[in-house]
Amino acid sequence: MEIFLTLAEELHFGRTAERLRVSQARVSQVISRQERRLGVALFDRTSRRVALTPVGRRLREDLRQAVDLIQAGLARAQAAGEGSGRTLRLGVFGHAGHELRPLVDAFRSRCPGSDVQFGEINGSDPFTALRTGENDVHVLWLPVAEPDLTVGPTVLTGVRVLAVSADHPLAASGAASLEDLGDNSVVDLGPDAPEYWVASMVPTRTPLGRRVPRGPVARTFHEVLTLVASGQCVQPLGEVAARYNSPPGIVFLPVHDAPTLQWALTWRSTDDNPTIRALAETAADLGPIAM
Repeated sequence: MEIFLTLAEELHFGRTAERLRVSQARVSQVISRQERRLGVALFDRTSRRVALTPVGRRLREDLRQAVDLIQAGLARAQAAGEGSGRTLRLGVFGHAGHELRPLVDAFRSRCPGSDVQFGEINGSDPFTALRTGENDVHVLWLPVAEPDLTVGPTVLTGVRVLAVSADHPLAASGAASLEDLGDNSVVDLGPDAPEYWVASMVPTRTPLGRRVPRGPVARTFHEVLTLVASGQCVQPLGEVAARYNSPPGIVFLPVHDAPTLQWALTWRSTDDNPTIRALAETAADLGPIAM
């Protein structure tokens, strides 16, 4: 297989032999033997040129796909072996770790001896724990456009809800739209969360172009809920927040015109290592989990 694919690329017996560190006679013998076994010519040979026959071209494409699959499988096995024995600290928002159980279980199965420990992060400071090394990987909503961070596979997708106080006029409507944000204040997450990143969850303007007022400052998820319950603001959140929280005085409304949210694995580029790569490979193979 290797001799055939190399000759199909080089189209020269001498260069193929040199590249594979075998004799030119060995290359010729192997190809001739395979042609006899298959009962068809794979190469047209003259004293001046070597070219693939139509059957040879088809065989090259078929074998290349097989070789790519084999190499990918070996690479995954190597990543799993190199990643064994280390525990990754994974930063998530609130109860998102519960949604990631399929990923964690698959990672543990692929990398025996490795594990994941969850740590909670807040939207007011999404990157510091990565940059200080407190956490190895974060699951962050996209986009993340930080030059020192690597964005890996998407692991979660979900819809958006609007948290409002139970006595808010919107509470009885059963749903909300992004345009409703122009009539209400939303939480100010402070200076440690980049504006572009916050705006992907809480837009700065409504679809009609009205400014969305930023209101009281909150640093943690529970501070956000307290402000919403008191009627000081409303706040768009991932639907997972409503699934695992039912605080008194708060209603979660589906936002019918908000785009689907995506969360991806994110880590510090200089901390790239086999265990993180093994987790990312597992996530890519598993695909995004719909919340």
